[in-house]
Amino acid sequence: MDRQAAWDLLCEHTKSDSLRKHGLAVEATMRYFAAKFGEDEETWGVTGLLHDFDYERDPSGHPQNGKPILDQAGVPGHIVHAIQSHGDHLGIPRVTAMEKTLYAVDELSGFVIAVALVRPSKAVRDVDAGAVRRKMKDKAFARAVPREMLLKGAEDLQVPFDDLVTDVVAALDRVADGLGLAGVAV
Repeated sequence: MDRQAAWDLLCEHTKSDSLRKHGLAVEATMRYFAAKFGEDEETWGVTGLLHDFDYERDPSGHPQNGKPILDQAGVPGHIVHAIQSHGDHLGIPRVTAMEKTLYAVDELSGFVIAVALVRPSKAVRDVDAGAVRRKMKDKAFARAVPREMLLKGAEDLQVPFDDLVTDVVAALDRVADGLGLAGVAV
């Protein structure tokens, strides 16, 4: 599946601009890590773009109820498996680097974006690991994001959490204009 077909599938099932932007953010982050790990950027990017394609339509059935749609659309099995494995509640082991990376960057990308949006500059480039750690301590901030999941993702990748945050910020900064994260004059 190429990127355009993945985008079309995402847009067919996701109408919310914020969820589409989340898909774009995770796509960018997955592409960044694919390059870093010497993996296929297109495959990893498509995986990131599609990972939450069914969330808006069926939050309680995500991602398991989206699997038949992905299968019918011809999404390759290893991408479908990675998408299925990012839901802890399914108990599907994450074995490959792509699966582990998707799990590690999904919620963290959203959290980093939330941190950027409360900074005076509103620029993702101004976020660092210290700012993320401070916001993690504030249970009212982005309260839907399980903090233990953020840390577990880094642990599963065997990457120090602060390094993971730094890489996610770098990945998001590459697409900051498209995500509205390039900042404002302060």
